[in-house]
Amino acid sequence: MGGFSVLADIQRLLPRERLLYVADTAHVPYGEKTPQYVLARACRLADFFVSRGAKAIAIPCNTATAAAVAQLRARHPGLPIIGIEPAVKPAATLTRSGVVGVLATSGTLASARFAALMAREAPNARVLMQPCPEWVTLVERGELDTPAVQASVDRALTPLLAQSADVLVLGCTHFPFLQAALRRRVGPDLPILETGAAFARQLQRRLAEQGTLRPSGIGRCVLLASGDPAPLRAHARALLGQAFPVGALPADYC
Repeated sequence: MGGFSVLADIQRLLPRERLLYVADTAHVPYGEKTPQYVLARACRLADFFVSRGAKAIAIPCNTATAAAVAQLRARHPGLPIIGIEPAVKPAATLTRSGVVGVLATSGTLASARFAALMAREAPNARVLMQPCPEWVTLVERGELDTPAVQASVDRALTPLLAQSADVLVLGCTHFPFLQAALRRRVGPDLPILETGAAFARQLQRRLAEQGTLRPSGIGRCVLLASGDPAPLRAHARALLGQAFPVGALPADYC
């Protein structure tokens, strides 16, 4: 469900595009799976999109980007494949204490791609990494602002704030849905960075470069699930306030 936070940004920026969204509900959460498992799922889903004639593939998942984006680009050369990364660079610019807190899944934080991102974009900052796998499970269950959510958020943020982190980076696309609990813990002023809008702009740029932006018409988004489609319909309405056509991913790709 985390990709819904990015889907909303894509819809706002590219309202004419026809979008096909696959929620890999039979295989989540990715964050605690092995990189090999995530790569295999990413390749299967990318092959599905190619079979449907996709002009670009968006990966609104930090764990899948870290595990698979390079291999997918090699597998499908010439097809724009947009990955997502935590907003470490702007965080390193914003921090005054020199301490940045990154909240993500274990898979993202342990990846070589994330290590390279830190070395490249925040060499002079102290980056505190806080794995929050429980947050993914909470969002997948539709729990966004409950006592259990607040307790989990407080446990994760307390050690970061105690070490003077003055900027927080949401390194998982599920986490923007927990903004209410996050703000309740840190107050209104501490920067909390996520990258959905920047991701959507990059997708727009790549489509423009290849001349495939849809010039007119009304956009449409169809949701497919690798598991039971019924919960996907309910979660989409709860998280995005929209009713989408929802169906099942073909069995060959599940």
